[in-house]
This record gives sequence, structure tokens and C-alpha cells, in this order.
Amino acid sequence: MTNFAPPPGTSDIMPEEIGIWHFMENAAHKVFRLYGYGEIRTPVLEFTEVFIHGLGSETDVVRKEMYTLKDRGGRDLTLRPEGTAGIIRALCATDIFAGSDKKVYYMGPMFRGERPAAGRKRQFHQIGVENAGRILPEFDAECIFMFMHYLQEVGIEGHSLLMSTRATPEDRKPAEKALNEYFSSHISEMCEDCKTRLERNIWRILDCKNPQCAPFISETPDMLGYFGDDSRRHFEKVCSLLDRMNVKYKVEPRLVRGLDYYVHTVFEVTHPGLGAQNALAGGGRYRIRPSGAKKEVEGIGFAAGMERLVMALQNHGTHTQEAPFAYVAPLCAEAVLPCLETAKGLRLANLSTVAEYDPRSLKSALRAAGRISAKFAIVAGENELEKSSFLCKDMKSGTQKEFSMSEIVAQLISQI
Repeated sequence: MTNFAPPPGTSDIMPEEIGIWHFMENAAHKVFRLYGYGEIRTPVLEFTEVFIHGLGSETDVVRKEMYTLKDRGGRDLTLRPEGTAGIIRALCATDIFAGSDKKVYYMGPMFRGERPAAGRKRQFHQIGVENAGRILPEFDAECIFMFMHYLQEVGIEGHSLLMSTRATPEDRKPAEKALNEYFSSHISEMCEDCKTRLERNIWRILDCKNPQCAPFISETPDMLGYFGDDSRRHFEKVCSLLDRMNVKYKVEPRLVRGLDYYVHTVFEVTHPGLGAQNALAGGGRYRIRPSGAKKEVEGIGFAAGMERLVMALQNHGTHTQEAPFAYVAPLCAEAVLPCLETAKGLRLANLSTVAEYDPRSLKSALRAAGRISAKFAIVAGENELEKSSFLCKDMKSGTQKEFSMSEIVAQLISQI
């Protein structure tokens, strides 16, 4: 085998890259817990019906993009293409139907059979949240503000927040009629998918990414004026709350998001550093009736693509490679065991340490410590062994000190 690349649309995350992923994940743990969210982990494989019922059979995800298989028992299983449907399935086993609300967050891989591009893979990763069980515009505004807080925590700037409403299914009929009248006069010049969407789900046209359809979508009538009073009041309340919290946004009436479960608030966060596919995250309020459930579950949530967060952070020049605290190396064979013991002590003191047990020269040891950006280089040769000490170099300042072998761990702890 000469080709060591992973399958198209997937990628390896190597040790030198993983630091920025840990940085994003740790920020999610920190910020989301401040808002009362707890972490949830659901299976990567779900019954296919979870997504057909949850996302809608006419969505592009269900019709074109899911990886579906049969297990040995003949059951249809699907690699999860998104997080919400499986999480709501899991929450239905709790007391959510008794009026309890659940606040959860998640992170992990998702799978869609899309054409690979920058920031868009067939196996991709998401960080997301769900606040399910209660219907309040205040929760919508809090959820959006929480993501803005998260972006501030990780240091991503220059993003834009786009807001709209899908209204309720009952309030959409006048808007659907207006869309039908408008697109019917242009559909002959639009893509084949949109011709199908005109008959099956006209809202999907607004989410079409085909350049052939863009000129017609850009002239679509403003849907907000066609929605009923209740839907407009909900959206206006969310916007007023965001104003109160000093969150900047732009109302984009043609924003619908790509899944059929959305009602009321929908939003998207874009970033100029991502290129043509500039969506950093998106979400909104939704209604899902899981297979076998007696009634719908309503909630608010969002998901952010981790690959895209990485691109945005790198666009800002942010590098978060995890560097060890210390690099320990012997300069002679007799110093191997003292180095091993010292590395053990540092690690038990929760100080990350890279140890070398093959004797090398001082120059080689310092060069190795520099390559991994270690804070301290700790070495011992024949001279140090005679004094039962280590030579310790601060790699940033260049200063050197000698510490006794029995006290070096305590001495380094005091340097923190």
C-alpha cells in the first residue's frame, strides 16, 4: 500500500494540530456550563427513521446526503448527519413530556455525502447545544447570545449574525402562496432541483446554492410581511432582547436554513475568512416529533462546524498547539535513570513532560526542546551527576540554573 491518505472527504487530525481542537472544546465546556447546560453523548449510529421523522423526508440531507446501511438484523441504520434529531430521541426517554426543560450540549463527528470543499467534509465535527421543552423568545435570545459569548471566548472576531423567522406552519400559508406565484414565473430558468422543490417543498428553493438560481432568489418577496401576528411578535421580541444585550445582527428575510423542523427564529453566523462557504454556525427554534412519540418536542439550538472554527481561528493567526512544560534528556548513559525518575515526578505533579532516554549532546537536547516549544529543558551529564543536580534552562529567557535532583520538581513547581 503506497497511498496513506484517508478516504475522500475525511482527514486525520495529527498531534501538532489537536491543540486548537482541544482549545475550542474546552471553551465550549466552560461557556455552555455557565448557562446551565450539561454535556450529552449520543451514538454515531441511529435508526434511519430518527432522521426521516426528525429532519423531514424532503430535505436534501435525507434525500441525498445520508450514509445509510443495514445491520446484520436487517435494520436500517444511518451515520448521524446532524445532532438535533438523535438528541431529541434521547431526551424523549426523560421527563421532557411532563413539562421539564432540558439544556444540553454536544460535540463530535457527523457524516454527510457532500462534495468535499474547504471547510466542508464528508466526516465533519460539530459543537452544538439544544434547549428543549419550553417555548419562550427569551430562550431564543439567550441561545444566540451564548454563541456570541463562545466566539468571544475563543477569540473569533469579524463575524456577522443573520436573523430571520420561519414563523409557524399555520402562519406560512400566505407566504407559500406568494412564493409559488413568484417562482412559477421563473422556474423554467432555474436548476432541476428547484423545479422539484417547487412542487414538493417550495421553501427549499430559498436555500439553493446553485449560482443559476441566485438571481431569482435574491429578488424573492419579503416573507416577513406575510406571516401572522403571533409569529411576527415572537421574532420582534427576540430581536428586541438581542438589542437589549447589545448583540449586532442583520435581518435577512430569505434565510430559511436547510432543515424542515425549524419554526420561528432561525439564524446563521458567517465569517469572511471561510471563503464562498462562509457559514460558521447556524440554528434556530424547531419542532420535532420523534418516531413513536405522542407529541412534538420544541426547542432552540445551534451547531458550529469545528473545521470552520479552526479556519476562522487560523485566519486570525491564532495558534494553540499544546506545548509541554518540560523536556528532560540525559547527556550520558548514567543519567538515564535520574531523568526517568524526574520525568515521573513532574508528571505526577501534573506538569506535562517529554522525556528522552537515549543520551545525546547538550546542543541536540536544547534543539529538541525548542522544536516542541517546551518551557524548560532539563538535562544531566557527567558534571551534573557528580553534583547530583540537573541543569535547567528557561527556553524563553535563555537563563540557566542548577537544581538538585531531589528538589527539582518542587523548584519547577515554584516557577509556575
